Amino acid sequence: MLPQFPGVFQYAYYVENLEQSARSFAAILGAGPFFLARHHKTDQFSYRGEPIEADVSYAFGYAGEAQIQLIEQHDETASIYRDMFSHGGFGLHHVAKLVPDYEMAKSNLKAQGFELACELYADGVWAGYFDTRSQLHCFTEIHSITDPILTTFSRWKVAHQSFSPDVDDAIVERVAGS
Repeated sequence: MLPQFPGVFQYAYYVENLEQSARSFAAILGAGPFFLARHHKTDQFSYRGEPIEADVSYAFGYAGEAQIQLIEQHDETASIYRDMFSHGGFGLHHVAKLVPDYEMAKSNLKAQGFELACELYADGVWAGYFDTRSQLHCFTEIHSITDPILTTFSRWKVAHQSFSPDVDDAIVERVAGS
């Protein structure tokens, strides 16, 4: 049986400069270290029902129990990020939940009237982004659970527990499976 993950596990911010933002989150909140996934590619991707995938890079780190994701889009391709930040800027983009039954969680959000704006499959994990801006002022991501992704998140959390922003670099280059 999979462990239960109630509530939000991740807060994701759209940023203008990934590395600068990671260093700011480290200096101000003690978040980090951040693991980078530059120009992330997926196995499957759809934006509003079309196979459109923007060029994005991500950084993942922890601030206490919360996972922080930073997102930088490198092009002007239509995306859930451009939906909120079409003229530049930065801010909270989405909150994410780990769900033990991805299809059920998807059905529940659709039944509440929220549109599935983006869905992707990468590294053995499904993620769906629902347009909940009318109620939450940001998107809501549901994220499937697998043993490999839990292992990855655990490694990042352990790295955070020994992280010192005064001594350590806030940026760690992420390699596949890190």
